[in-house]
Amino acid sequence: MEISRVLVALDPTIEVIREAGEKGAELLVTHHPLIFDPLRGLDLSRPAAAAVAEAIGRGVAVFACHTNADVARPGVSDALAEALEIASGPALAPQTEDKIKVVSFVPPDAVHPVLEAMATAGAGVIGGYDVCSFRSPGIGTIRPSVATKPKTRRKKAASSRSRGTRKVNEVEEDRLEMIVPRESVTAVVEALRVAHPYEEPVVDVYALETRSGVGYGRVGELPKPTTAAELLASCRERLGGTPRLVGDPEQPTHLVAVCAGSGAALLADAITANADAFVTGDVKHHQALDARAAGLVLIDAGHHATEWPFVEHLAARLVKLEQEAEVLISETATDPFRGA
Repeated sequence: MEISRVLVALDPTIEVIREAGEKGAELLVTHHPLIFDPLRGLDLSRPAAAAVAEAIGRGVAVFACHTNADVARPGVSDALAEALEIASGPALAPQTEDKIKVVSFVPPDAVHPVLEAMATAGAGVIGGYDVCSFRSPGIGTIRPSVATKPKTRRKKAASSRSRGTRKVNEVEEDRLEMIVPRESVTAVVEALRVAHPYEEPVVDVYALETRSGVGYGRVGELPKPTTAAELLASCRERLGGTPRLVGDPEQPTHLVAVCAGSGAALLADAITANADAFVTGDVKHHQALDARAAGLVLIDAGHHATEWPFVEHLAARLVKLEQEAEVLISETATDPFRGA
């Protein structure tokens, strides 16, 4: 589909889809997905199925950025932090990158063929770069048995020492190491073994767990220290709705954790971060009790209210990315608790 107009919203309700159609938007971009649970059919008595049918009937494509926008930087929680004038610092619950490092020891004149074989199989990709590797020189030792057929490299040999009737050879080798996605490890190791000149190459596989800088929630400071009651008033003024406070209203508040949407499961992370207060939505009874027991101010500002600031951020981002299309923000209210 060619897109000339985009509507950005938080929820792809049937009313929002109608709005997109009426405004001539061929694409609806939302945070929450149109199909949250699997559909086994289009039973039009069910809201999700009816919304899908409405989108099909009006020729409106629906694109959701849900969990990826929750962890992205800038993402949903960055928009919430900005709305409350909180400096958006590190992720409250950082995500880790699950990667593997594959290491082998290769004769110097065979390094490039082995490196190329590993890279072709998927090794050595770091960000926007590929064929990334590191190598360092060293000395390896080998004493072959009578049943082996070693690759001899006498010109490279540093020395050869007798031990019984067989000799221990010392040879120059490069330690070659490359980062590999977990799903490519088997292919990379197989490619390494095929390209390696040794009969029995040494292959070391290390699991790596690195923090990527993205993740759920944010921790940051207010421009100046305030009280929990004043932070609650700021949530009411800047986010709307009816935020609720758990804790001492007079508690000094400076370092604040935020997680847009349903983030109360990160309560322990907020406590670990030594936050004075935690702003999120969908707080359950036992979570409020846990926060009170820990002495952490907890503000339930609502799921919709804490995520809505992202809609404007997303629209602004789309304007920068795609200047050929007109980008509109939905005017349809979708907060189910509004006016309750």
